[in-house]
Amino acid sequence: MDLSEHINNHFFKLITKASRALNYESYVIGGYVRDILLDRPSNDIDVVTVGSGIELAKKTASLISDKKEVKYYGRFGTAMIRLKDKEIEFVGARKESYDPSSRKPTVENGTIEDDQNRRDFTINALAISLNEDNFGELVDPFNGVQDLKDKIIRTPLDPDITYFDDPLRMMRAIRFATQLQFNIETESFNSIKRNAERIKIISMERVNEEMNKMLLSSKPSIGFKLLDASGLLKIIFPQLAALKGVDIQDGRGHKDNFYHTMEVLDNVAEAGGDLWLRWAALLHDIAKPITKKYDKEIGWSFHGHEVKGAKMTPKIFAALKLPLNEKMKYVQKLISLHLRPIALAQDEVTDSAVRRLLFDAGDDIDDLMILCDADITSKNEEKKAKYHNNFQLVRKKLKELEEKDHLRNWQPPVNGEIIMTTFGITEGRTVGIIKSAIREAVLDGIIGNNFEEAYAFMKNEGVKLGLTVVKEVTEPIEIKHNGPVPNKIENK
Repeated sequence: MDLSEHINNHFFKLITKASRALNYESYVIGGYVRDILLDRPSNDIDVVTVGSGIELAKKTASLISDKKEVKYYGRFGTAMIRLKDKEIEFVGARKESYDPSSRKPTVENGTIEDDQNRRDFTINALAISLNEDNFGELVDPFNGVQDLKDKIIRTPLDPDITYFDDPLRMMRAIRFATQLQFNIETESFNSIKRNAERIKIISMERVNEEMNKMLLSSKPSIGFKLLDASGLLKIIFPQLAALKGVDIQDGRGHKDNFYHTMEVLDNVAEAGGDLWLRWAALLHDIAKPITKKYDKEIGWSFHGHEVKGAKMTPKIFAALKLPLNEKMKYVQKLISLHLRPIALAQDEVTDSAVRRLLFDAGDDIDDLMILCDADITSKNEEKKAKYHNNFQLVRKKLKELEEKDHLRNWQPPVNGEIIMTTFGITEGRTVGIIKSAIREAVLDGIIGNNFEEAYAFMKNEGVKLGLTVVKEVTEPIEIKHNGPVPNKIENK
């Protein structure tokens, strides 16, 4: 197969020229070739050469410009040139041998055949010649083109050897199956089952990198169902695996929370949710196994699973080597709040309840509503339609109250400095009581979210507490003291 039209540009011809000058054989290999054949965009280009990848990169860079920068990775024998929006990595062809205790191979110089043999999958072993005598010719020793047509993930060599040598390839197989919506060849998948325990030698950072790529695919449930079926899920993410299964008592069962979670995850993906909203979807019911109870009167319940789930989140993030920063707190918040809009959709939508939801969710309210909408997975179409319609009412009410009350990331119209100035008191419990009363009055709609009404309310609350007005304040004043801002109310 001639693919020269796909590499018929100045840069690839410079690599050909540099290869000739060094008397090297060179090829474009791997994902870039695969994506050409799949008509997918790709900006990462791997060039393998029978020689030194670093020397080829140097020579190519010198042909581009005397000042063209090359990044060298001497430890790995690789080099990289950035060209506009593309990154081109150069590496020497190699063959590998593995020690059972590590995925890090012993590397030797090799031929293009050796290099293709060490590749993870047939669809990633495809190469295009950059050599003058056969420029653009496809080198496909394992029928990778046919596997692309058949939508199959298959290893070039014995899968037991491929996966045993480098267990991360099991994650990569499932990730590619998810991204491309391909099937893993039966024998290859059976080999993953046999070698699942080998994943324990892989760092959680590398495992999670593959998991995140699955999550960002158009239908992430494919990957997590394959992780479950292969036995990998219970090893790398036991809390998620624990969601699977249905208990039956007195002839009454609950829905399978694993498959429900998969539906929610796909719904969020379809709605365009980012990585962390997808993590919130994946974890929103994570505490159901530990909160599950059966009552003869009401059946199965999972009371408080949103609270327990939020508490579990830091430990899960730590175990999976996910960031323990604002991203984790964001996921935690959505988990803790995910039942609130659903409760509103079931009941009459009151202004007070919506104000409190907006107050607690802050800027994350829109993402919360996406998650909650995605959480409606009932097979009863009438029930599902009713929930979706009620959610529209909640959204409408949120918009109206936000425009009127400006409660998103709320700051009180009367702060602690005003309270202390008005009553001639120092910071303490009394100030906190008054601030809480103002907040509740705003959320309940008793007073408007403005200085005038809040100040009048504050004075009345102070009198109730036995305070006397010593100085009238006619407009908001800034906090003057150092230390934490006393009137800031955090979204919990």
